[in-house]
Amino acid sequence: MPRRNYDHHCAVSRALEVVGDRWALLVVRELTAGPRRYSDLFADLPGISTDVLAARLKDLEREGILTRRRVGPRATTALYELTAAGIGLRPVLEALSVWGTPLLGERRTTDAVRAHWFALPLGRAVAAVVPAGTVTVHIGETVFHYVITEAGLTHHDGAAAEPDLEVRLDLDVATDIARGSRALPEVLAGSRTS
Repeated sequence: MPRRNYDHHCAVSRALEVVGDRWALLVVRELTAGPRRYSDLFADLPGISTDVLAARLKDLEREGILTRRRVGPRATTALYELTAAGIGLRPVLEALSVWGTPLLGERRTTDAVRAHWFALPLGRAVAAVVPAGTVTVHIGETVFHYVITEAGLTHHDGAAAEPDLEVRLDLDVATDIARGSRALPEVLAGSRTS
């Protein structure tokens, strides 16, 4: 399938030619914490069809945003992960997260939700509490960790080996922190006293 071409000599239009299709940046969001199998991506992108997911993965691979490698006993399972170019989209996702957080509002009954979707907005709150180090966050059964350095913040699947801080939240509290209606330091202080 030919890629979209705006015919604008503009950096924004060139970028959108690569990642502007529907679902493309959400696929990248799913891969920012680490490699994923096709079935994991499909499960964590409610509403996407298998055809569209397959097309986006193929497009993003062709554009050098992600790679696909075969793993497993017979190399039958595809594992997708971001390339350096794909990792370079993290600041774009972060900026969209900052811009979109005020739009969250209350959760609609039709809204799907996954705890790891809060990794980007929670990261800002975590970095304000721990300016350098590692922090493991548990939201229900979902566990991910942040690595915060002078160069910035990244998040990864699973717990950190020896975190500087471990945070346990339920989804409602994580949502409140992400929206800014509750402060992480207050939540942490409350959990220490109870």
